Amino acid sequence: MSDDILLRLMAVLASRKDADPDSSYVAGLYHQGLDSILRKIGEESTETIIAAKSGDKQQIVHETADLWFHCLVMLAQQNLDVRLVLDELEQRFGVSGVDEKAARKQSK
Repeated sequence: MSDDILLRLMAVLASRKDADPDSSYVAGLYHQGLDSILRKIGEESTETIIAAKSGDKQQIVHETADLWFHCLVMLAQQNLDVRLVLDELEQRFGVSGVDEKAARKQSK
């Protein structure tokens, strides 16, 4: 899978910003505001954890997709392009997690 699906999804999410909240689930989330979007991320995160604990692989994939989707909604609501996250992951690729964390602490 390429990041193409993420870019296509972000385009759809951006197009829903001005949509009628009654016509689209995402438009409804935008209309309800950031707190509602963040609550959904928390809910989906919890459901992902429960799925992982259960060991049901299909449910893990389903809940992770829900979690990622709602994180993308949050990025779009904040006017952040998913490519920024992909670029951040690219920068971290091949870097020790211990070293990366230490570098973040030093830059604060």
